[in-house]
Amino acid sequence: MTEADPERLLTEALRAQAARTPLPEATVSGYGLLSNNDLPLTPLPDPPPHPEPAAPPPRMWWVLMLALLLGLAAGAVVGFLTLL
Repeated sequence: MTEADPERLLTEALRAQAARTPLPEATVSGYGLLSNNDLPLTPLPDPPPHPEPAAPPPRMWWVLMLALLLGLAAGAVVGFLTLL
């Protein structure tokens, strides 16, 4: 029973490989392009301000007032007819 456990072999191999792995280099500033263009980023211009929401068109208010007046008139006619 001197066979090696496959999980243990894999663990030891990964540890040995990790010990030989070099450390990563320090990060470069700028774009980090392959063309070696390390210019700093230019700031974006401020976005234009959002316009104020426009007031609803007056046509809508006239339609609502007309509907209200027609409803009141129809109700008055029906109420008058029930009294007769």
